[in-house]
Amino acid sequence: MARKAGTTPTTYSPSPNTQKTRPPIFKDGDVDWVRPDGRGFHQCRPAFFRTGAVNSASGSAYAEFGNTKVIVSVFGPRESKKAMMYSDIGRLNCSVSYTTFATPVRGQGSEHKDFSSMLHKALEGAIILESFPKTTVDVFALVLESGGSDLPVVMSCASLALADAGILMHDLVASVSLSCLGKNLVIDPILEEESYQDGSLLITCMPSRYEVTQLTVTGEWSTPKINEGMQLCLDACSKLAKIMRSCLTEATSTSEE
Repeated sequence: MARKAGTTPTTYSPSPNTQKTRPPIFKDGDVDWVRPDGRGFHQCRPAFFRTGAVNSASGSAYAEFGNTKVIVSVFGPRESKKAMMYSDIGRLNCSVSYTTFATPVRGQGSEHKDFSSMLHKALEGAIILESFPKTTVDVFALVLESGGSDLPVVMSCASLALADAGILMHDLVASVSLSCLGKNLVIDPILEEESYQDGSLLITCMPSRYEVTQLTVTGEWSTPKINEGMQLCLDACSKLAKIMRSCLTEATSTSEE
């Protein structure tokens, strides 16, 4: 439709004073600040793992870190859909999705493509892809409840599910994240802490080989701060891997009885 003569389009801009701000999770200089769940700054949530959670899958695992609950199913190795294209190494497909009731806002369950891509990168370096040429391994992760640090829990749980499926790996993959809140570094943050963080750091590694398979950093970090954060995460990954191995050992002992 043609514009009437003599009229000019009007422009608009947001008001600079309408932006809503949330109160800080703690006050500057508050040395007695306590985390919402009562943990110390460098203390992770209790970790619970269980393998064999899905009977129809080649391998599966369930993980629970506080209010964060995740289940991962592994299918394969099975013939690749691209069977006409021969490859000396296998293919790895990863999918991370949320249930509709996983987050406080109901009805928003869907596949998280960024998480799916990051999970693939984290696991790809640990799996011996040459052990299943011309075949595919599919990893499906489902976040049942989002309580913070969802992706690290998914990565650790997926590693355990792959081991349960008998997929050859160089080592188990353990993952831990950390948030920067003011001058404080808090490890394994919950959802509330993540919403206030000034920056975040996520490390996924193979503890036995001391190799990092995934490193993600957001926000501004000084060199001493990021070195401290990485060391905290690597130390936590090492301890988490011991819990994961213990889970596999118990599962093997139970199956033999």
